Amino acid sequence: MEYRIEQLAQAAGVPVDTIRFYQGKGLLEPPRREGRVTWYSGRHLERLRRIRDLQRRGFTLAVIRRFLEGELEPSDEALVEAVTAPPAPRTLSLEELAARSGVAVPLLRALEQAGMLVPVVDGAEPRYPVEDLDALAAGLTLLEAGVPLSELMELGARHAAAVEATARRAVDLFDHHVRERIQAAGTPAEEAERQLLATFQRLLEASGTLVRHHFQRAVLRAARERIEHGS
Repeated sequence: MEYRIEQLAQAAGVPVDTIRFYQGKGLLEPPRREGRVTWYSGRHLERLRRIRDLQRRGFTLAVIRRFLEGELEPSDEALVEAVTAPPAPRTLSLEELAARSGVAVPLLRALEQAGMLVPVVDGAEPRYPVEDLDALAAGLTLLEAGVPLSELMELGARHAAAVEATARRAVDLFDHHVRERIQAAGTPAEEAERQLLATFQRLLEASGTLVRHHFQRAVLRAARERIEHGS
């Protein structure tokens, strides 16, 4: 069965402009042309429904493209959703974060520019995780103890850069040694999906514990060396 663009839009439940937008982004194959008339097939309809389903689940167009082009396996969907889906019930706007933390909006923006405050949902109104309140309270504790704001921000920016690099390497290791191994084992997609998600969540918690433990021990070691050598 073939459709004119208006018929395809009606069947898929999307505006005509959305179909043209997806075409412009390369998410839909070009239609068949017959003179000045364009015809869309059932494959276009199926692909449109797939795109809409992935969008409703919170995937970005960049991730959707990778699914459609076969770069991501079906068993990756639950894992990708867990990583990319916005945790809307536990996020705050910048103004809400300022009101609840007692930190002025201009300072929050400065922290964001330094890479110390990162929104989990981009768009017209970025959203920040509720857990940022704990981090801001910890920063206020250091300020109240007498640490200058400029030096605290410099330290935070250096830490954020190091953490970003370490996190990217950790994701590389997970992708190569865990994800690829599970998918290469020939496990049915549904079971592979469950294994990947459970393993990722378990390793996420474990890595957080390791990083926190290592940093606290490193701070204590540096403090001990300062006391012992006065350097």
